Amino acid sequence: MEKLEFSSLRWFKSSASGANGCVEIAHLPGGNGVALRDTKDRGKDPHIFDRDKWRAFVAGAKNGEFDLA
Repeated sequence: MEKLEFSSLRWFKSSASGANGCVEIAHLPGGNGVALRDTKDRGKDPHIFDRDKWRAFVAGAKNGEFDLA
C-alpha cells in the first residue's frame, strides 16, 4: 500500500467532543478502513484500522463492552 497523505483526508469529530480535545476519524480511500487521530496532536501519524477491526470496535462500543462500570 502506498503511503497515505493524511492531510488530504476528510476528518470528522464527534459533536459530543469537548473543548479539551477528542479524537477524529477519516475514512480511507476505497473503503479500506479508518484513520483515527488525537485532536490535540494532529501532527502525529494516525492509527489505521482495517474495515473488520473498525467494525468490531464500533460493535463493542455500541454493546457497552468499554463502559467503565
